[in-house]
Formats: sequence, structure tokens, C-alpha cells
Amino acid sequence: MKKFWLVFINEYKRHVLRKRFIFAVLSMPIFVAFICGIGFLSVWIQYNFKPVGYIAPAGLLENAQAVPEESDQIFHSVPFVQYTDEKAASADLKTQKIQAYFVISPDYIQTGEVEYIKVTKTGSNVEDDFSAFLQYNLLRDKPKEVAQRILDGTNLTVRSVDGSKEMSVDNWMVIMLPIIAGVLFLIAVNISGGYLLQAVVEEKENRTMEIVVTSVSPSQLMGGKIIADMLVGLTELAIWMVFTVFVIKLAPSLLPIGQSAQINASSILLIVAIYLPAFIMIAAAMGAVGATATEAREAQQVAGLFTLPIVIPFWFITAIMFNPTGQLATWLSIIPITAPISMPLRAVFTTVPTWQILLTIGLLDLCAAFMVWLSGRIFRIGMLQYGKRVSLKQIFNRRTLLESQK
Repeated sequence: MKKFWLVFINEYKRHVLRKRFIFAVLSMPIFVAFICGIGFLSVWIQYNFKPVGYIAPAGLLENAQAVPEESDQIFHSVPFVQYTDEKAASADLKTQKIQAYFVISPDYIQTGEVEYIKVTKTGSNVEDDFSAFLQYNLLRDKPKEVAQRILDGTNLTVRSVDGSKEMSVDNWMVIMLPIIAGVLFLIAVNISGGYLLQAVVEEKENRTMEIVVTSVSPSQLMGGKIIADMLVGLTELAIWMVFTVFVIKLAPSLLPIGQSAQINASSILLIVAIYLPAFIMIAAAMGAVGATATEAREAQQVAGLFTLPIVIPFWFITAIMFNPTGQLATWLSIIPITAPISMPLRAVFTTVPTWQILLTIGLLDLCAAFMVWLSGRIFRIGMLQYGKRVSLKQIFNRRTLLESQK
């Protein structure tokens, strides 16, 4: 067991202390920051803060006031100028003193009709800003609580029959958490599996393993490598998850997206309980591929096939969301290769029976243990056939196994 831990510690340090690992960890926050920056810039470019005119019927918008702005508001509203007749507004529009103007219908209260006149492309913020301006002034004389209730609109809450599941607009993170976690899981699996794949194939090609196995058994060697490389991927995933939670908690204070999202502790525990054995299972499978391959390029091509079944639940995400108790959603959440994405997503929309959760975790644990054993056996056999592929017949042939143990 001591040798197993030596292999584990050496393999983990070898990857984590590399510049490539640090760059990979930082790449996700940098990429997200870059995308957010591009999004912010694209919104800013489409904004136009030139004044906008409006013509209102008598008595509708008396002594109109600008909408009060929040202290942390990023984009300011456009200023609105009132005109007594459309002729003056049209003249200022032609001379580009204003970018557009609105004509409110005399029977607006009954019909809600408003004309929007412009000659060139206006800012993307004009319509929303005028709508907020109109609502604020129409409700200004109402009690504050009444006005706020009208502006907030309806807050629809969807609740399951037994009352165990509840979702609303304010708790949007309930749906997003398993999707975000699933995407990060895919990325981390490919990275950690890639580390193991590359390490095994490289050591086979330069025949380093032939020296290493003289002092450590193949099972200890592969087990240590698999757990270490899995932990490398989990380290990246944990850092990204912390970054994601931090952004989710910080976003409402910077952007107008409502209150802070609520993250359910039970959802986190379910994700962790399923992802850990799934990581080991897939990493071990990639290690087995690396042990059978004769060169790194061949191993990488085969390992890419592992990603396809994992993403299957994303293809059927609509079916899982609208029919979480159906046979498709149930089987996808039980089958080990699709369970990491399906089960957390399914648990958002329905109360999954405890026996199904335990069955899924149990199957993942069994598959993880089997794949670790299988990868060790394949590696042991592969040592006898340097430069040759290991066939399925040889893997499960008792005679071949006995020869590899001599």
C-alpha cells in the first residue's frame, strides 16, 4: 500500500506543479472574463444615450420625471424631452438633436398604443428605457407598495404535488447548477483522462514502466496513476466550481438580474456523490485505452469516443425536463455512463426515489472498481507485448494473465 501512495503522490505532483496545469486552471476564469468583457462591449456599442422625444396627450404625463437610477447601475437611461406637437419633434429628429420620438395615443389607457418614429438605427436601450419611463410616471402617484407590485409582475412558482420540489424565477440557479456542473465535469474528465492517457502511453513508448514495475506491482502503479490523475481533474473542477459559485453570488450586485441565486445543499451533495465514482470509472477506462495503445495519437483518437455517451443526456434535455419520471429519463439516470449528467438534472424536476439514487451510485462504484481492476490487468498483459495491441481475448484469457504474473 505504501508503494501505491508513492505512485499517487509522485503522479499528482508531476501534473499539478507543471505550468500547463496552472494555465489550464486559469484558462476557464480568463475565458469567462473574456466572454463577459466581449458581451459588455457589444452591449455598450449598441447603446445610444442621445435624447429621445415624446408627445403625450394632455393630462397623461404631467410633470414627468426621470426614472431614479440605482447607485450600482452600469448603464444610464437616455434623457427624454417632451414636445407639444409632432412638427417640432420631427424637426429635431431631422437635425439629429434627438435619435427618435414616441407619440402616445390619446386613448392610450384603453388601447396601449404608442408610435415609434425614427429615421436611422437607434440604440438598443431606447424602447426599454421609454417603457420604464412611461411606467414610472403613470404609477408615480400610487402607493409605493402598489406601484412596486405592479412593476414586478407575477412571480410564478411551480411546485410538485407532494410539495418537495419548488421552482420560481428567483431561484433560476436550481436548473442552471446541474447544467453548469455537467459541462465542467465533461471538461475536467477530458483533461484528467488526457493526463493519464498521455502519461501511460509515453511511459510505454520510452519503456520507463518496465523499470518501474520491477519495484511496484502493475495494479499499484495503475491504481496510483488513476486516482492521482482523477484528483488532478477534481482539483481543476473544484477550483472552477468555487469560481462559478463566487460569480453567481457576486453577479446580482453588479448586474440587474434580480436577487442572489439560491444553491441547494442537497443538489451539491448529489453531484459530488455521483461525480466521484464517475471520475474514477472514466479515468480508469482511459487508462485502459492507454495501456492497450501502441502510440499516443492512436490512444487519443479512441479516448475521444468516451465523451460521446456522456453528452447523450444533453441531447434529450427537453425530455428529461418535461417528463423526469418517464422511462427515458429514468434509464439515462441509472446507466453509469449517462448518470453523471442525467441524475442531477432529473432531480431538479422531480423527487427521485431513494432506491434509484442508491442504485445509480452503487453501479458507478462497481463500474469504477471494475475499470481500475481491468486497466491494471490490461497494463500487466501489455507489458508482455511491447509494440503490439492487446486484444479482448487476451485480456480475459486466464493463461495470458498467469504468464503476466510470473
